[in-house]
Amino acid sequence: MESFDLSMIWAMIIGFGVIMYVLMDGFDLGLGILYPFAPNEEARDVMMNSVAPVWDGNETWLVLGGAGLLGAFPLVYSVYLPALYIGVFLMLAGLIFRGIAFEFRFKSRRNRVWWNRAFCWGSAVAAFAQGAVVGAYIEGFPVEDFVFVGGPLDWLTPFAALTGISLMVGYALLGATWLILKSEGEVQRWAYRITPTLLLAVLSAFVMISFWTPLVDPAVFQRWFDHIHLIWVLPVLALACAAWLLMAVYRRQEGQPFIATLGLFIFTYLGLVASKWPVIVPPNYTIWDAASAPESQLFLLIGVLLVIPIVLAYTAWTYWVFRGKVRPGDGYH
Repeated sequence: MESFDLSMIWAMIIGFGVIMYVLMDGFDLGLGILYPFAPNEEARDVMMNSVAPVWDGNETWLVLGGAGLLGAFPLVYSVYLPALYIGVFLMLAGLIFRGIAFEFRFKSRRNRVWWNRAFCWGSAVAAFAQGAVVGAYIEGFPVEDFVFVGGPLDWLTPFAALTGISLMVGYALLGATWLILKSEGEVQRWAYRITPTLLLAVLSAFVMISFWTPLVDPAVFQRWFDHIHLIWVLPVLALACAAWLLMAVYRRQEGQPFIATLGLFIFTYLGLVASKWPVIVPPNYTIWDAASAPESQLFLLIGVLLVIPIVLAYTAWTYWVFRGKVRPGDGYH
């Protein structure tokens, strides 16, 4: 294979890994963000038990995408890490606090309130950091001779803060619709009530980011508005998923709200990819500029193509085994 083909394949694999992580870890981060607003402690038990069997497996995609990115596009690491040290550290710290809370909350009685807070704060910080990193990617990085030349807080701009908060709200919507699917009774009724409000917040954030993005990156404005083409199908499909979600909630459907929210995330993500493609280190470096040697890419590709089907298989099996409703008192702890 030529380097061009390998870089394209790797870009698709890493893009697939990113969206899989966002979709599969997003709803349990969203549950953590919603934790303080739950009706009672029993509802919090249901919320945590609904994701306790699967949350750690969901993060496999984060590891897979990160490792693949290092092997296939090393320039990304050499620029992104110095630019985003603080953001990445906050994300990892949030994930660690959340993971510890999963293991200790059910075993603690006297200090349970602190594990509740660890689960909530860890989820919120991790989600905000992920969104802020996306905002920093959209804005671009000051790079000279393939070296980041900015400061440690350049990533924390007003636009990045907006994308961070927006992703928190989006994850909360994903968590609420997951709870509709997995719960019943009072918890499910609460999830139905909050979903339209969260959807309105997500759509408001979507509008603000859509108007702000062309201002921070003229190339995005040029791609979207120079002439009308198929790229406009993506926001239309995202809005269609939002309408589908609202109707499904109104009709008290249980599975459709979650599927519609997944669609909303997927088409928004594809819109972001279409806006920046093929730039991977904005504003100037493409996937081919950032690519490692073809021999390295091919060697890693063989291993990844063997691993991905295994990950998909055990993930599907886990969700199948733990299918169905989660009721108060259920759980594997």
